[in-house]
Amino acid sequence: MIVVKVGGSLYSRPRLGPDLRAFLDTLPEPLLLVPGGGSFADAVRAFDRLHHLGEEACHWLALDAMNLGGAFLRSLGIAAPMLDAAAFCREHDELPHSWDATSDSVAALAARVFGASRLVLVKSVAIPPGTAWAEAAARGWVDACFPKWAAAIPRIDVTTLA
Repeated sequence: MIVVKVGGSLYSRPRLGPDLRAFLDTLPEPLLLVPGGGSFADAVRAFDRLHHLGEEACHWLALDAMNLGGAFLRSLGIAAPMLDAAAFCREHDELPHSWDATSDSVAALAARVFGASRLVLVKSVAIPPGTAWAEAAARGWVDACFPKWAAAIPRIDVTTLA
């Protein structure tokens, strides 16, 4: 199995549906998509600033936002199986309940739990090959918790949609 995390920052990309379908068609194994939260998660951040919801509430709302991202991807014709982030994290409650763990870490945890042969991060920003995950986290390219989870994954690829 290959776990493919689709960055929520790609949701505003006009050709996301056809380009993502074409990319997924190049992958050889069964897939599990992990949708990012994108602007759905940004709304949770904005509500937290306004209403002071707290990290616990925001954690679960952001996971629900990832599920909205999945519904959005399905509406674009993406038919691959998608992780129900909220249900998965209720069953595998190993991530901190804070913004230090976002969809990147959820995808890495899913790759570990399901024994994936590979994790593919589809992002809007290119991460230079050979960049240490700690440096990628420091630059904001992945979340702060991702380096910890990345160590347990046999292969991680990063791709941007052309």
